[in-house]
Amino acid sequence: MLKTQNIRIEDFNYPLPDERIAKFPLPQRDHSKLLVYRQGTIEEHRFYELPEVLPADSLLVFNNTRVIQARLHFRKETGALIEVFCLEPLAPHEYSLSFQSTGSCSWLCLVGNSKKWKNGVLSQLVEIGGKAVNFHAERGLPHGNAYEVRFSWNDPDVTFASLLDHAGELPIPPYLNRETEESDKTTYQTVYSKIEGSVAAPTAGLHFTPEVLEQLKAKNIPSLELTLHVGAGTFKPVKSETLEGHEMHTEYISVSRDLIDTLCHTDRRVIAVGTTSVRTLESLYYIGKTLETNPQATPQSLTVAQWQPYDGSADINPRQALRNIVEYLDRNGLPRLVTATQIIIAPGYRYHIVQGMVTNFHQPQSTLLLLVSAFVNGRWQEIYDYALGHDFRFLSYGDSSLLLP
Repeated sequence: MLKTQNIRIEDFNYPLPDERIAKFPLPQRDHSKLLVYRQGTIEEHRFYELPEVLPADSLLVFNNTRVIQARLHFRKETGALIEVFCLEPLAPHEYSLSFQSTGSCSWLCLVGNSKKWKNGVLSQLVEIGGKAVNFHAERGLPHGNAYEVRFSWNDPDVTFASLLDHAGELPIPPYLNRETEESDKTTYQTVYSKIEGSVAAPTAGLHFTPEVLEQLKAKNIPSLELTLHVGAGTFKPVKSETLEGHEMHTEYISVSRDLIDTLCHTDRRVIAVGTTSVRTLESLYYIGKTLETNPQATPQSLTVAQWQPYDGSADINPRQALRNIVEYLDRNGLPRLVTATQIIIAPGYRYHIVQGMVTNFHQPQSTLLLLVSAFVNGRWQEIYDYALGHDFRFLSYGDSSLLLP
């Protein structure tokens, strides 16, 4: 653990000129560039060639989360504009229940211009289906740098999901340095997004089109879907000199029993689409490892802690870890594993489930770059040097890579 905790974040810096950050996606998603890193060699392709360059024995795992219009704006009677950014539900705590709430619900929120909103109720009129709905927000107790915010509204036929759709704004990444545009509502969602709850897109998936998905089927490359709701913490920079001082954000995962059972029995190469799928799949290993010694664990105790992978305990077989989860779900009559992960993957980490990765090019000194470095045995720099030297576009709307170390 010490080796990983002592990593100096400045060793993961590289020059990223602003003009290399893609502000908008290409008109055709699958015409983005694809860097293929295979056992130390680099090739350049277009993303629509992915079905051709993937190993024939691949199994793709997608994150089917959908980005919500999490950014709300209220204006006080004084004229002050208050931004309320919904992070995660508190009451009801389950995402789907919160979105279905009628009348009221509470969320953990970031508050912009919070000095101007010490107390009192903020209100706005929202037109939904030809009716004006009174929508209110009341600030509660602080939680770190965020606050509990209770939302309420006066129409029992209106859900919180509908209010977000009509009053909210899609939160595009801060480094794009621009306002959200109407086109982002489509381009900042994957074509397979289904389960609402993220405040940032799993951007490796933005390159996929229905045509590419069809070609994968034609090549007999199967795919599975899991859900990790991406939090705003994905953009949280590492401010400490060493990794030890960085607190990793917690994200909520939901994985079906059938997916875990399939992984348990497959002989295919597991290719994760995006770092969120990577984090979820690798977290499954540690959940299964917890169940190895504590089969009666409560759902809360299955949450993967930040430094858990580095605690020095003996590894178990990955198939056994996955089997432990299937047996746990069966014992408890559960169709899905729903829990949370705070896992940090950095050099010193040993991968257990993921054998290939589709991912974009990440920010300097970010935990996502550390995750990639751990996967390619520290050779991230030659990959990024190639991408910078060959006009690849970076970050959320940029180009992508297929990593097969």
